[in-house]
Amino acid sequence: MRLELGKPVLCEDKEVGKLADLVVDPVAKRVTHLVVKPERGAGTSHLVPVSLVEPSEQVGGVALTCSAAELEALPPVEEFAYLRVGSLRTDDPDWDVGVSDVLALPYYDSTGLTGAVDAVGDMGVVYDRIPKGDVELRRSSRVVASDGDYIGDVDGFLVDDGEHITHFVLERGHLWGRREVTVPIGAVASVESDAVTLTLSKDEVGELPSHRVHRW
Repeated sequence: MRLELGKPVLCEDKEVGKLADLVVDPVAKRVTHLVVKPERGAGTSHLVPVSLVEPSEQVGGVALTCSAAELEALPPVEEFAYLRVGSLRTDDPDWDVGVSDVLALPYYDSTGLTGAVDAVGDMGVVYDRIPKGDVELRRSSRVVASDGDYIGDVDGFLVDDGEHITHFVLERGHLWGRREVTVPIGAVASVESDAVTLTLSKDEVGELPSHRVHRW
């Protein structure tokens, strides 16, 4: 089964949102949850257990076995915090911090005019709350080769019937020359929230089979 980031999510054959992120157990190399973002970005993103994914391949999207009402009842994933730079963490025994985005807030200088962002002060941070020990990946998550080179972004995962990851899909190249490379999970050295590191060098990744991405 292919779980491709950005694809529509369906409940009862109706689109209810997009597959925004995937939550992964980095030790077992298993997808545990999907993050479903509502249509047109309005509303709450939800944390959906992968067991609710219809196992058969769906043309044009990812189908869930739950209803739209049951989806709305699942836990929300996004949280907001206003804190010092670098202090984002959780002491909750059940939850970890997944992907996060800093919302830089302006400060006012002595003249009362808005100045540049105070990079050492407080920041507003939007972050995802995910199960303890798991990590979260999105389409902009970086993929780094063994020699430290940035080589592209995560595009999705191929999973077997037990939700174990067999391959992950790397998207690389420039806007009009994007290519997909399917990388065996055995070539993954580590997975952290928003980052994947490979055991392969940039040149070795370049030797893997690839094909053009046609999204437009």
